[in-house]
Amino acid sequence: MDLYVQLARKTVETYIRDRKIYEPQPEELTEEMKNGRAGAFVSIHENGELRGCIGTIAPVQKALYLEIIANAISASTRDPRFPPITVKELPDLEISVDVLGEAEEIPSEDYLDVKRYGVIVSKGRRRGLLLPDLEGVDNVETQVAIAKMKAGIREEDTDVVLERFEVIRHEEK
Repeated sequence: MDLYVQLARKTVETYIRDRKIYEPQPEELTEEMKNGRAGAFVSIHENGELRGCIGTIAPVQKALYLEIIANAISASTRDPRFPPITVKELPDLEISVDVLGEAEEIPSEDYLDVKRYGVIVSKGRRRGLLLPDLEGVDNVETQVAIAKMKAGIREEDTDVVLERFEVIRHEEK
């Protein structure tokens, strides 16, 4: 199993079962996880349906593995759209980890590709993010509309700042 996914899974299972934060052994971590810093999202699905997704646009922890641990706990227990995951659900979960590249401001939607780039839409203090290559998001207009909705920005507002970013997606195989 991919080490990023393995870390997220062990974190979720340890936290849900024991209410303890998983402490990985050094051999369970890549050099990037130990020494790199990046924003990361942990997405949890159950039977193909989203069950939790929380992440950070930019790093807030001192290492990527700590970012993944914090976001795995949040995705499984603090996503406001869902009740916390229960022990009974653990065998049915599918987990992925997206490591975000640096965001770059773009002049228009013409610079987006829903399969390649995630988008951040900002207006004032409101900010919404949508990861790339999501099921059901087949065009840029839908991608931007969902990011606006997540930020609480009206769909008809055009005076927004757009940023794009790439991700490295780690999934269970």
